[in-house]
Amino acid sequence: MALLPSPLHVSTSYLSTDTIVALCVFFTLLCACIIIGHLLEENRWANESIIALLLGLCAGTVVLLVTKFHSTKILMFSENLFFLYLLPPIIFNAGFQVKKKQFFKNFTTIVLFGVLGTVISFCLISVGALLLIQRIGLSNLGIKDYLAIGAILSATDSVCTLQVLSQDETPLLYSIVFGEGVVNDATSIVLFNSVQSLDFSSIDAITALKLLGTFLYLFCTSTALGIVVGLLSAYIMKTLYLGRHSTDREVALMMLMAYLSYMIAELLNLSGILTIFFCGIVMSHYTWHNVTGNSRTTTKHSFATISFIAETFIFICVGMDALNIDEWKKSKASAGTSVAVSSTLFALVLIGRAAFVFPIANITNYIKTTESTKIEFRSQFIIWWAGLMRGAVTIALSYNQFAKARTASAEDSALMITSTIIVVLFSTVVFGPITKPLIEAVQPRHSTLAISDSTHNPEYLRFLLLENSGNQSNGNEPFQRRRRLGLLMSHPTTTIHYFWRKFDDKFMRPVFGGRGFVPVVPGSAPSEAEEVS
Repeated sequence: MALLPSPLHVSTSYLSTDTIVALCVFFTLLCACIIIGHLLEENRWANESIIALLLGLCAGTVVLLVTKFHSTKILMFSENLFFLYLLPPIIFNAGFQVKKKQFFKNFTTIVLFGVLGTVISFCLISVGALLLIQRIGLSNLGIKDYLAIGAILSATDSVCTLQVLSQDETPLLYSIVFGEGVVNDATSIVLFNSVQSLDFSSIDAITALKLLGTFLYLFCTSTALGIVVGLLSAYIMKTLYLGRHSTDREVALMMLMAYLSYMIAELLNLSGILTIFFCGIVMSHYTWHNVTGNSRTTTKHSFATISFIAETFIFICVGMDALNIDEWKKSKASAGTSVAVSSTLFALVLIGRAAFVFPIANITNYIKTTESTKIEFRSQFIIWWAGLMRGAVTIALSYNQFAKARTASAEDSALMITSTIIVVLFSTVVFGPITKPLIEAVQPRHSTLAISDSTHNPEYLRFLLLENSGNQSNGNEPFQRRRRLGLLMSHPTTTIHYFWRKFDDKFMRPVFGGRGFVPVVPGSAPSEAEEVS
């Protein structure tokens, strides 16, 4: 009687054994990360991102030992895998779940940190790398490479900090760290794409203006595209009302249109991150309210679950890819050179972060008139600390720039990739565990940083009085205009929010739906909607 062949040596015509083994390993690591994260929920030194990274390192070490230090390529960290499949659900869920009132109330500060701050960090890191790395011995890097290094290392990863901060106890601090993290990633990628699209063979003032113009074009058009797709989805949901036949179609259409916005942006060479982020904000403001109660619950938890799995998967991939033996062999650099380059890059990250956080925070404090909206020094320190950690965006951009570099040699390119990996590992594994105890020591619980609701602000009461007086005295329109202009100058954020709400209620909601539009499926019990705000 013939023996049956081992299942491990049987491969069907449509499935590869190597792929199945790789997926089994990663799904096992995902399950282990979720279980360990649950068991260590109360541990002040651990969080799920660090656990996933360490599990990836352990798995990579095991593979190295099994293959006798030949390879760790179970499932390669691919740019396409990251940018096309893992990053979009994370960014979309960030926009979909964001507390819009806090986000737009602090929008000016968030934009200053996320855009202006990232540009300052980009300039300092690029110039610092140009001046210092050449002295270490890397002479084959070009101007475009140094500018790319500035964009790569400007991309922050504030996951560890956000897992510690509370939206309820410190809404101002949380909204700034969260908003800046998303805008920062988008700005870094836009800067990186701008650098790739320009010719730096001859650098002059016109080249700098072209870089600025390309950046502004990508930033504005990407944002506009996300808003347009979000509004289109809201209009379709409100007009067709798919829920009367199937709630599955509602959920599917929301997911597909969100992903479509990202794909269209990438097809047009725009920033998919900005597009899908603002698409998520618009969908949560309009589209989400136009679907049935069951679909609201389903979409809210589905988006969060997919985002959580993608984040965990990314950290596991980063941990395993850190032991990519091929890149380490290809660099041919001594341990001293590798440490020198990595230390230089991380020092530039520290300096570049501090160069804009503290000055911008103090400038905004000087401008603001309300004490509750000012950023204390301890909060400035936390904002600085939150931006020191680097993650998957940094590694993905590094591979994009140096994996197939034309200007730099293969050895220098491999050294830059491995140095970037060292910076990511060091910042996450060393700084990550310190984050929670540090924030607990620096930022005590029940902080007074919370901003009171707009309905209790004196400015809001002044607006109510202004509206009432305007209704009572229609003949004094020039006076009312001057008064509104004065309020806009003295309280710009509250004024814009007030007039936006009036515009939204009068023009946008009748067309695109939103809060107040409560569809009911015939024959079904009404479901109370949770508000995403």
